[in-house]
Amino acid sequence: MDTMLFTERNGMRSPIKSTENINSEMYGLLLDCCEKYQENLAYKFPEFCPDGSGICGMNIEKFICNLIYDIPTLYGLNIGEICKPQKNYFSNNEKLDYDQFALLDYIEYFAQNIQDIVNRKWHDFFKHNELQFKEDFDSNPKIFEEFQNEINKIFTKTGLLYTLTNNKIIERTIDNEVLTNGIVKQVENIEEDGLKSLLQEAIKLHRSPKPEQNYTAVEKIWDALERLKTYNTNVNKKRSLEIILNNVAHGDKVFIDLFDDEFQALTKIGNNFRIRHHETNKINITDNRYFDYFFNRCMSLIALVIQYL
Repeated sequence: MDTMLFTERNGMRSPIKSTENINSEMYGLLLDCCEKYQENLAYKFPEFCPDGSGICGMNIEKFICNLIYDIPTLYGLNIGEICKPQKNYFSNNEKLDYDQFALLDYIEYFAQNIQDIVNRKWHDFFKHNELQFKEDFDSNPKIFEEFQNEINKIFTKTGLLYTLTNNKIIERTIDNEVLTNGIVKQVENIEEDGLKSLLQEAIKLHRSPKPEQNYTAVEKIWDALERLKTYNTNVNKKRSLEIILNNVAHGDKVFIDLFDDEFQALTKIGNNFRIRHHETNKINITDNRYFDYFFNRCMSLIALVIQYL
């Protein structure tokens, strides 16, 4: 149902709290959504009609046998089934005793493998449908868009900060994000391969749902910042940065000093915190949310500068 209900229309509901943690109810909604599309995977794991005339559904046993290797930490596989985690109703603080990222893998698995069913033929004797798929499978079947929309609606209504993208992968939705699709396109146009590669890898890691990759994203973007300083390869690092600052500031000393101060501040952050260096005297980043701050601060300066390269 897409129409807003009474309390939504009249502003009587409390805003949904945004989160990256998938609780048991959210887990159940997402798992149920995937289950609706199991038949669209039947071509990979076929259950054949007893009379041999065609595919009549998905063979769950074959499916699970593959998932044991493809997504080994998916909840329930250790007992040979795909099921929802049970909520502890006696505790106010639910402990996640399941791998929520394995569920995101599971959603991506469906997104990347579902295919359109081109025909359903009712088999009256066995009381089931027989399914027909195209012989040459589409890389972008129509059913994917339907699945994508359903998954993203669940993400939105539950406040989960994830998006199933058109590339059939799940990315984080980040509050107060600096990174835009426009910046991503500017990165693609950078001529220096080393800088472009570092920034593309940093962006990919930054958008990943997994916290450990968000840390690596910060490391990569600081590497990109250092490489950016040496963009003018025919001069030394100091002179290269002077050329960059002069171009960005249009020769205006006030802005040269402003952007030079920001370069120095970011260099100091990279040297003092455990970002690019790991000696025991470096400051540990103790809250995962800080990684988004560090990434966005560094990206803000880089996004400005690459427009002038």
